[in-house]
Amino acid sequence: MSELVPRPANLPARGGRPSFTGLATRTAALTASALALKEGLWSLQRRMERDADHADRTADLCVAAEVEPRFVALINEAARALRAVATASADLARTADQVQHDSQDLHDAHQAEYRGVYEAVQASGVRQAKPGFYRTR
Repeated sequence: MSELVPRPANLPARGGRPSFTGLATRTAALTASALALKEGLWSLQRRMERDADHADRTADLCVAAEVEPRFVALINEAARALRAVATASADLARTADQVQHDSQDLHDAHQAEYRGVYEAVQASGVRQAKPGFYRTR
């Protein structure tokens, strides 16, 4: 089970009436968050690969210095663990990339479908009916 706890300051506000601008803001925030996550994960992946390369180099130097084999094995094990983290972070970064693209597609579709209606309502001086008034049953 993960020990990560969402921080309310970073979450979009809940409740209230659904609105065009509210959904647009939430999809933009989701897209930006996914992009930041993706970039951070690619950075982590590069760092773990670099650290694993350094661990392998250290293990080679230890072998040349005739360090006890069990310590060399521990260094090699650390390098394998770092590479596993690099692989996992790359997989997660690809997933974050997909979330970013999907949320951007949702935002674009929402804008294409409702932007005109929103602008017409905002430009009109006439009070609009409550949501659901024109719904047919």
